[in-house]
This record gives sequence, structure tokens and C-alpha cells, in this order.
Amino acid sequence: MAKAGRLEEGGASKVQVPAGSNKGISVMDLVLRLVGIAGTLGAAIAMGTNEQTLPFFTRFVRFDAQYDDFRAFRLFVVVNAILSAYFVLTIPLSIVHIMRSLARGSRILLIILDTIMLALLTAGASAAASIVYLAHNGNSSTNWLPVCQQYGDFCQGASGSLIGSFGAIVVLILTILLGATALSRQAKRVP
Repeated sequence: MAKAGRLEEGGASKVQVPAGSNKGISVMDLVLRLVGIAGTLGAAIAMGTNEQTLPFFTRFVRFDAQYDDFRAFRLFVVVNAILSAYFVLTIPLSIVHIMRSLARGSRILLIILDTIMLALLTAGASAAASIVYLAHNGNSSTNWLPVCQQYGDFCQGASGSLIGSFGAIVVLILTILLGATALSRQAKRVP
């Protein structure tokens, strides 16, 4: 009967977790942040340097396609640059979490900031993805023709930069889940 009383009071949920168990999560968080730097910085550079020029009738009349012709692409470059800087600035906190696996306040702060940055990156990547979709497929109801047949290199560069950005979205989701897992393990520790 005493065992049943402990279960009703929530005694069974206080399972001891080894003290160093969050170190693995913190190392994985650091690795994911480094991958996030590569993804967002690569996406910003790829889109920021993306351009293609096509000659028209003569050598002197040309059509240019550049990333800054589209506001969604400009937003995409700025957001990815912000996220790249954010990942660089949060690396010291990840290192602190490796050394001090019981750090709670900074982990909560990182989860909140990661969630805000996830929303920002998702907005920027989605806006750019909609323009890339229109460039590839067009829109017959508004008589927008697909331009990727003429500007193939430009469209490939834009599509490639989206891969890095959506990869960084996955990285942010994983860092949020890892932070929440580390916090939940801290809550289960018995003093």
C-alpha cells in the first residue's frame, strides 16, 4: 500500500538521472550550431552572389537577373546572415552548457531565442521558396511564364541556397528539442 501511495504522489516520476547525461546533449547542440552556421552562411552567400545575364538581340542590350531584383530574395539573404551571426554568438553558451550541464537559465534563454530565430528563418525561406516556385512553374491564371527556361543558372543557384536554409530550419528544430530534453532531465533529478 505504501508503494501505491508513492505512485499517486508522483514519487515514481522522480527517477535519478546520471550527472553527466546532459553533456552528450550539449555536445550535440554545439555540433548542430556549427552545422547551422555552415547552412545559413552558405545560403546567404549563394543567394547574394546569384546573378545571370542574357544577351538580347545585340551585345549591348542585355537582361540581368540578380537576387536583389526580388524583395523576397533580399529578405532571404538578410535573414540568413542574421541567423549565421546568431549561431556564432550562441556557440559560447553551448560551450558553457558542456562544462556546466546543470545551467538552467541560459538553456531556457537559448530555447526562447532559438524559437524566435526559427520563426524568422522560416518566414524568409518560405518567401524565397514561393518566388523560386513561380520562377520554375509560372502561374497560368495571371499569365506569368516560367523564367527558369531562360535563366537556368539563376534558378539553380536560388534553389540550391534554399536547401541550406531549410537545412538550418531542421537544425533549429533539433536544437530546441535538445534543449527541452536537457531541461526535462534536470527536472527529474532528485536532490
